[in-house]
Amino acid sequence: MKVSVKVPATSANLGPGFDCLGLALPIYNTITIEETVLPGTGIEINLMSEEEVIDEMIFDNIPKDENNIVYKAVEMLYNSIGQEPSELKINIQSQIPITRGLGSSAAVIVGGLIAANKLLGSPADETALLSIATEVEGHPDNVAPAILGGFVMASQEDDGSIVYRKLDWPQDWDITVCIPDFELSTNIARSVLPEQIPMQDAIFNAKHLAMLVEAVNTKDTKLMKIALQDKLHQPYREKLVPGMREIMEAFKHEDGVLGCVLSGAGPTMLIISHKYDVDKIKSTVREIWEGQSIKTDIRTLKIEPKGAEILDA
Repeated sequence: MKVSVKVPATSANLGPGFDCLGLALPIYNTITIEETVLPGTGIEINLMSEEEVIDEMIFDNIPKDENNIVYKAVEMLYNSIGQEPSELKINIQSQIPITRGLGSSAAVIVGGLIAANKLLGSPADETALLSIATEVEGHPDNVAPAILGGFVMASQEDDGSIVYRKLDWPQDWDITVCIPDFELSTNIARSVLPEQIPMQDAIFNAKHLAMLVEAVNTKDTKLMKIALQDKLHQPYREKLVPGMREIMEAFKHEDGVLGCVLSGAGPTMLIISHKYDVDKIKSTVREIWEGQSIKTDIRTLKIEPKGAEILDA
């Protein structure tokens, strides 16, 4: 039996929502898992990419054995019901750029889990799948929208449980995704964050996170423009993303541009706008990054309302 699952890219944090907010975007990975009939074939993992922005060296260095995160997630699902994985072939068709802050790892984890769950007769519900995905990924902000689609807030509580809610993102808010031609691993991006932060910075983010959720719920563009600010992660990661400050400043006072944020750990940047000339956004970003010899792939998208989807089984 063979199951294929299509999973959207995701963008986490959105400024003040560090490790708890994420949204799905219409860029996809497809994960196919097949149970083999011949014994002793073990695990076979094939990776294919359609994206020029993926560095071949990084792509080639992704584990293709039991150390692959897809297999680890699948193994956890099997073990949760008292089974060991059967002989499996795993195929990953990647359109989501790797190490760009667009949830490529979350997409393959979620795709593998949902495909394996289907092969097993769907013993795990949505919450159980989200729990396993969070354990593998480390936090729920990408895996939650990858499973659910749309705009999601999610938190892993002290007892390990995941609390999550899907919110209605305004359909007339555009999301311009600016993907530079350099990588930034999550580990490096997290290594520059301080272990302790000033109390006033924590309060600042708490206030702006509350404003962001209210702005989305009420479709309040003026409030959203204030809400998309952060003091917990973006100021520290700025030195890892050339041109980041210039891009943010370029749109700070533009009516119709609601905000500019890092996508996840970066280096991709999201520019959220409402009834604004997106071609102007693209030309401005290109000018800034090309001035620093950085090529970029820029796409204006709508939020992806659907999460992971089984294509065939």
